[in-house]
Amino acid sequence: MIASRRLAAAMSSLALVAGGLVSAAVIPALPALADHCDPAGHPEQNQGQRGGALSPVEPTPSPSPTGDGDSRTDRNQEGRNQEGRNQEGRDPRDPGDQRRRPQPQPSPTPSQGENDCADLGPFVADFVDIRDVPPGGNLLANLRSGSRGTFVSRCGTNGNRHNNPDNFIVAPGVSNGAHHLHDYVGNLSTDAFSTDQSLAAAGTTCRFGDRSTYFWPVLRDRRVDANLGDPDGNVGQVLRPRQAIMLFRGNAASRVSPMPRFLRLITGDAKAATNGGANARAAWSCAGFTNRVTTRYPLCPRGSLVLRVLDFPSCWDGQNTDSANHRTHVVFPGQGGGCPQGTRAVPQLRMILAYSVPQGPSYALDAFPEQLHNPVTDHADFANVMPDRLMSFVVNCVNRGRRC
Repeated sequence: MIASRRLAAAMSSLALVAGGLVSAAVIPALPALADHCDPAGHPEQNQGQRGGALSPVEPTPSPSPTGDGDSRTDRNQEGRNQEGRNQEGRDPRDPGDQRRRPQPQPSPTPSQGENDCADLGPFVADFVDIRDVPPGGNLLANLRSGSRGTFVSRCGTNGNRHNNPDNFIVAPGVSNGAHHLHDYVGNLSTDAFSTDQSLAAAGTTCRFGDRSTYFWPVLRDRRVDANLGDPDGNVGQVLRPRQAIMLFRGNAASRVSPMPRFLRLITGDAKAATNGGANARAAWSCAGFTNRVTTRYPLCPRGSLVLRVLDFPSCWDGQNTDSANHRTHVVFPGQGGGCPQGTRAVPQLRMILAYSVPQGPSYALDAFPEQLHNPVTDHADFANVMPDRLMSFVVNCVNRGRRC
């Protein structure tokens, strides 16, 4: 690791452009070295800078039946393509977008030449000790009215290492259309060229024949020299989730209807650091501290897992399985939890991803290069390929208040 740093520091002619490594005029480009890009190794870059991510979210208070994790002493709880377009800003049909949300800022960009990875991100300012995040509600609280049941599709944690940088929903037919690596669970065939027919014919890691595809950008350990030749600057060793829970839940105000087969959904914005906050949905926390939620990378007490909670829109227009911006056919519930007029509630997918990460600010989300690995860019994708009989079972569980 020390040799890596010395080698990288010696390349004083190396220039950084648009978040990716570009050579100076006469010196060939070398790959970024992960240990040299570890924010924890360069705290001097970040002194006094706090613009790297959104301020902590103030979650809507909701009663917690479990009284989860308010104590600071509880330190041993376990727990460049089309993908990131602005998506036409706020959806006027989504009352949920009227709620007050913090507006994202691009991560700070240190002056060029401080070190060869200064412009890759993330920065120390993109991290926060979870105990410094104000409590407010419980991120994982159950619904108390409406359709209160849940169904978990058990699909594993990608132990078969199904990874690629594709996204057939927003960049169909484009290899490396995402410019960052995805973890997949569920459908075994998902790639840039997936179709309804190919997905329906493939195998799955999920039980009960759920051939749906669930995917999200990977996290990486930035202390490890891995993936060094990546042109998009996503360096470091991939961290596989310790847990990946694909949970379907109800609506706070009504019963739910079945999702149509092949419905496509996205949540969050892969370019939220530059697009603004209209579509940002990042929610980070720590096991044992789920009454504290932030849009920055959380620094969890030793023994507590980092949590990513990704809630999907769940108010369907009743007609379309996709839309031009991949958002207007299914929107989020309004502030009171009900669906906007002209839409109906379907089971809401909530992904809960839990990771054991290195201590300190030494991990990062894969991202488009210009997003500087900002944690606010967290996002995920889903396509429903459940058999109709299984979807009916899910709806029955949710509407009857069962836990399946």
